[in-house]
Amino acid sequence: MTVSSELKIFGLSTNHELAKKVAEGLRLPLGQIEQTTFADGEIYERILESIRGDDVFLVAPIASEANDSFMEIMIAVDALRRSSAGTINLVIPYFGYGRQDRKAKSREPITAKMVASLLEMNGIDRVASIDFHADQLQGFFNKPVDHLLAAPLLSSYFYTRNFTDNLVVVSPDHTGAGRARKFADLLDAPWGVINDMVARTNPASPDAIVGDVDGRRAIIIDDIIDSGERMQLTANALKANGATEVFTVATHAVFSNEAGRRLAEDENIDHIVVTDTIPISDANTTAKLTVLSVAPLLSEAIKRIYNDEPLDTLLKSLNNPEVKL
Repeated sequence: MTVSSELKIFGLSTNHELAKKVAEGLRLPLGQIEQTTFADGEIYERILESIRGDDVFLVAPIASEANDSFMEIMIAVDALRRSSAGTINLVIPYFGYGRQDRKAKSREPITAKMVASLLEMNGIDRVASIDFHADQLQGFFNKPVDHLLAAPLLSSYFYTRNFTDNLVVVSPDHTGAGRARKFADLLDAPWGVINDMVARTNPASPDAIVGDVDGRRAIIIDDIIDSGERMQLTANALKANGATEVFTVATHAVFSNEAGRRLAEDENIDHIVVTDTIPISDANTTAKLTVLSVAPLLSEAIKRIYNDEPLDTLLKSLNNPEVKL
């Protein structure tokens, strides 16, 4: 007797709206899960439907209150495993703790590796995420990892609005130069790098930027906007060196301490473009902000994983007709 597994999608309290969109993209109901918190802060979760033998995809970022969201994931995975799920596939749109990926100083932990080890110890079968802070995070897992990229989605923003003329893509520091070069390739544009040591003290100096930005629309590209200070520093240098318009673009809008609002109030920044891997508070929602949804990307990735189909076309530009998102 052959029994086929069903595809089930679950979401948790952190970015529940994104999980709902992913389920809608797959034309599936979002799985039923009870979540409550005891008076002392303990988290309680219970799966409210049978998932025995099913392929379960849990969509939840490690974001906002990172510690609570991580514990929610760990408890949910334990509940799924004890409910006899066939496979537990963890979809983490934003991998919190990903910035702690190496020892930069003596006696530091490598917390990203610890988080990966705890998730594996808890019984996950697969991980999918979008734009790890460092590619090496894939090697922290012994389970299969699908590393999805938001660059095609972000680049489509400029194509669909005819913003591709006279562009330059800029990295806010030398560590992001590779990201800027790849994004520039998608837009067929030149790229440059900010010399933040000079930009901090003399933003109008030609030495503040490696590359030509005079008279161009400038895109500052990064994976995360946290405090926003680096984006503001870069935008100041770009405008001081003749950039006509500045776009701050990133996948993950962490926006600590209402950074989104502060970026919008900066006269050197004209547009802020991010995705919805992390829920964005009302305080950070401004007229300058555009939020692109990664739900179609995640829905397509989940469908292909479930059907044992390749994901490589998802890593190409949206201008490629093969990619349907």
